[in-house]
Amino acid sequence: MGEVQKVVVVTGASSGIGLGTVRVLTKAGYHVCGSVRRPADGERLMTEFGASFTPLLFDVTDQAAVKNAADKVRELLGGRTLTGLVNNAGVAFHGPLMHQPIAEFARNVEINLTGTLIVTQAFLPLLGADRTLTGPPGRIVMVSSIGGKFAAPFIGAYAASKDGLEGMSESLRRELMLFGVDVIIVGPGAVVTPIWDKAEAQNVSAYDGTPYKDALAKFAKIMLDDGRSGHTPEHIGRGIHTALTARRPAVRYAIVANKFQRWTLPLLLPVRWVDWLMASTLGLLYKKPAKKVQQLNGKAE
Repeated sequence: MGEVQKVVVVTGASSGIGLGTVRVLTKAGYHVCGSVRRPADGERLMTEFGASFTPLLFDVTDQAAVKNAADKVRELLGGRTLTGLVNNAGVAFHGPLMHQPIAEFARNVEINLTGTLIVTQAFLPLLGADRTLTGPPGRIVMVSSIGGKFAAPFIGAYAASKDGLEGMSESLRRELMLFGVDVIIVGPGAVVTPIWDKAEAQNVSAYDGTPYKDALAKFAKIMLDDGRSGHTPEHIGRGIHTALTARRPAVRYAIVANKFQRWTLPLLLPVRWVDWLMASTLGLLYKKPAKKVQQLNGKAE
């Protein structure tokens, strides 16, 4: 690796948006350090990307492992600053909040939100908070979601984590002005990634005995169809590349397929209208119980 080659850390690099981003960045001449949770995934990516890729073995919720990875990247940088950190790793658990297990909800938030802060804190010194390093400050790209701005039914845990990520990112962006480190949000809509296959594989039979059974089945089909016809991971990767390189980057990029219908219109319409449209589509509209005719002494009352 040449001395002037720029280095970017990408979490969740083994598949989906993370893998697409690695492909875009390495093709653009970057050296990418990508986080994986299994050594086999690291070996696979090294085979594909060769000397342009360094695997980092950690789960974003494991503070010790993340710190060890940051130390490894510091050694690789040789006294220079890190060009960028792409916080992409995440999971999606779906189900009605009335019945979703608290442990599942907490796990979604732990990975998508708390894990992101763990990684950010570990790599911030390399991005420029450590003033002994040479080079310009780096940038942080937070991979949020369309769900970070408005939430469909049954993705409450995921939406809570992404909405929280957006708020955390705004606060962090203002705090890090002290070091010249920018924080930019990329909020994809539907993306063709394995997360949808994983969603399909989730066992939602626990909700079969609830009033949400039919609506959940309709929702799952819509989400799977949308996910499999969305943008490619590489398309999102190109948006992330723009966030890392734009001279005057926007604070948020919405990369949404069928953008007017899926993004612009829902934000323009009154929220109650959007509520009604979603509920009508899924069969969630309230129906008043039919009046019961009570019998008293054999006569209708």
